[in-house]
Amino acid sequence: MRDGALGLTLALLLGMLSAAPTADAQSPAKVFRIGTLAPGARPAAPDWKQRWAFVEGLRELGWIEGQNIVIEDRWADGKTDRLPALAAELVRLKVDAIFTQSWPAAVAAKQATTTIPIVIVGAGDPVGTGLVASLAHPGGNITGLGDLATELSAKRLELLKETVPKLSRVAVLWNSADGGMTLRFRQIQAAAPTLGVTVRPLGVQEPEDFEQAFAAMTQERPDALFVVSDLLTGFHHKRIRDFAAQNRLPAMYERRERVADGGLISYGPSFGSMHRRAAAYVDKILKGAKPADLPVEQPTRFELVVNLKTAKAFGLTIPQSILIRADEILQ
Repeated sequence: MRDGALGLTLALLLGMLSAAPTADAQSPAKVFRIGTLAPGARPAAPDWKQRWAFVEGLRELGWIEGQNIVIEDRWADGKTDRLPALAAELVRLKVDAIFTQSWPAAVAAKQATTTIPIVIVGAGDPVGTGLVASLAHPGGNITGLGDLATELSAKRLELLKETVPKLSRVAVLWNSADGGMTLRFRQIQAAAPTLGVTVRPLGVQEPEDFEQAFAAMTQERPDALFVVSDLLTGFHHKRIRDFAAQNRLPAMYERRERVADGGLISYGPSFGSMHRRAAAYVDKILKGAKPADLPVEQPTRFELVVNLKTAKAFGLTIPQSILIRADEILQ
């Protein structure tokens, strides 16, 4: 009788334990908060976020907005002086990581926090500008992707010279208030003598500076234009493109999008691919990795894009040596 009562008691206890909710069931999985900081304007398309390579990369790694992550996106609308306040706002929200686009955004985030992990893209040479200690050992709370933009500047000038064999004078348009862009300009200056090219510096810092730069080019008639890509020159791309078209001025750009929009030639890494790689960094950080232990990556694939329609409008014949190496030819 005693054994039967004991067995019944054990059975009841086991039943109660199996019916009781587990600790895991009682505690919902954490929803991580990811901040993004960019100097430009939020895209107008209603589904822009779903098509953003960064978000696509997160999704492929199992991070779904509204389920296990929340994305707090902040945009400066072309006003870089707003970036520090936006970065501070993300810090107040206690985001788990901050993804920055551009050197000014990276600087603003770095000044806002020394503890929240920061993943950078499009910040130029992160060592040369002081964002990280080294590529292999970034130290601090910043890691991500460099874009080899400084080193690529010389290669771009070489390609421009090959595209326009008679090139002897090149105007370089860049944001002289941006440390990362100034490093690129200096690399162009250093490479020019070897190629037999004279550089005409055209630094801009404000929208009204473009008219002065255009006036200088109209008067001096350079053989080609080299546009260093950043927020400022990107915002005024149509003005630059239209000026180049009106003056039949061959121009080298750093991003494919500029050539697809009527520019002549570009050479550089795929920013879509870089944003996907940034998502991989965020994935590692959310899983416990420290930025200081994640080496800064450099792109390994670069795209040479040529617009033959623009070349024809300029009366320019693109050398076969360029065409056979082009990754994409737009017609």
